[in-house]
Amino acid sequence: MNFIFYFCVFMAVFYVPFDLFVKPMATDDEIWFGIVLSGPWAKATEPLHWFIYGAGAYGFWKMKSWMWPWAAVYAAQVVIAMFVWNLVNTGGRGWQAGAGAAVFFAVPMVALWRAKPHFRGKITEQS
Repeated sequence: MNFIFYFCVFMAVFYVPFDLFVKPMATDDEIWFGIVLSGPWAKATEPLHWFIYGAGAYGFWKMKSWMWPWAAVYAAQVVIAMFVWNLVNTGGRGWQAGAGAAVFFAVPMVALWRAKPHFRGKITEQS
């Protein structure tokens, strides 16, 4: 969760503002569920990514209860996106690469799903 927290901070503070305010619209891309949005559609959806990463950074920092299940749900979207992107994008490497990437990103998804006690502020010991 620490890595995901720092990733959210980086994305919310540096990358998404750069994408939104500096990167030219002609070269801008956003990916949702594996589908690449370009140009004006990318610019239109960047504030949603900014909100998600900002909320994620705050939620992980304070271990807010609303982060469960939403962190795992967003991670599930990433798993789907990794598989779909490799299937439909010309730069993708096919279903095998998509399946491998999906499995790789499923590990933090499952960990976030199982982390419910951490987001309640009560960490229970397992015997």
